[in-house]
Amino acid sequence: MIYVCFSKGFNTGSVSIPKNITAAARKLSTTCSALRFKDPITHVYNPLEYAWAAHEQYISQAATGKKKVVFLGMNPGPFGMAQTGVPFGEIAAVRDWIGINATIGRPAKEHPKRPIEGLDCKRSEVSGRRLWGLFAKRFDSATDFFQDHFIANHCPLVFMEETGRNRTPDKLPVTEASPLMEACDTHLRSVVEILEPEWLVAVGGFAEKRASIALNGLEVRIGKVLHPSPASPAANRGWAEQAAKQMKAQGIWP
Repeated sequence: MIYVCFSKGFNTGSVSIPKNITAAARKLSTTCSALRFKDPITHVYNPLEYAWAAHEQYISQAATGKKKVVFLGMNPGPFGMAQTGVPFGEIAAVRDWIGINATIGRPAKEHPKRPIEGLDCKRSEVSGRRLWGLFAKRFDSATDFFQDHFIANHCPLVFMEETGRNRTPDKLPVTEASPLMEACDTHLRSVVEILEPEWLVAVGGFAEKRASIALNGLEVRIGKVLHPSPASPAANRGWAEQAAKQMKAQGIWP
């Protein structure tokens, strides 16, 4: 494992950590908003824009110091971060467990089948419910969880087709994916340099692939847990128990 100085380009003192994470997220948002995507994508949501107040509130609570573990997802789900501005942002977990109460706006071009209702959204993001549910069972409070843990998404954008169908970043053509992946990889590397975690835990295969590329040369171990998506048959057979077992087997959790 190669040792590098994490502080390159950043003041990593505890007071500056939320400020640096915020600046990195702002830069990612600006870069991604300037990108353009063609058919079959008709709508692109950037919750780092319209839900920025909630995301900033999340950073202020979750990024208060260096971490042992950073969890990494792919991109926002339509009923998760797209609604709340928080990675894997299942409504109840964000509102009631984390305590986010910021006002959430709406994207400039909204799909009629995918309205942004913010914390009033009645739909539940299953992946987020499973992920945050595991942490809520293991830790007494969100504050306790955030002492050593942080959750991020690799890509901040939500992609939708004309029918409202969700399209994930791994399905983008190379010409559109390349500049997006470059921006997202750069942001991920910045997050790890700022938070200096021992572990980057990829939630699913896509996150693992991007982490291995973006974090090459950094002194951080890359782990992996099964993605909690209900589209995965394995995840529907006791995801929380499987994920906790995987964390323990890799030595991430005692």
